[in-house]
Amino acid sequence: METTPRDPQLWHQAKSRARFKASLFTYLAVNALLWIIWAVTSRHQFYPLPWPAWSTIFWGFGLFIQGVNTYGGYGRGTMMEREYERLLRQKQEKLR
Repeated sequence: METTPRDPQLWHQAKSRARFKASLFTYLAVNALLWIIWAVTSRHQFYPLPWPAWSTIFWGFGLFIQGVNTYGGYGRGTMMEREYERLLRQKQEKLR
């Protein structure tokens, strides 16, 4: 069985998206478990902020940044491509 050649850029993007989806699933599962533990054990204690909120907020922020890099087009790969294209245009303009 022959495999078709993969476009390296698309393959990298597919792997990046798969990693993000796995991270998102892990985030949702773990945080749901933490909130359930909080609800069962210490919900009656009134603190300014429930303790699972810390993991939800900070881990969520990191996941948000990962999602922007994966789907937002502002990742390092895109920035490198834009810089490469800019340098290529400058070089072509000098040759004219």
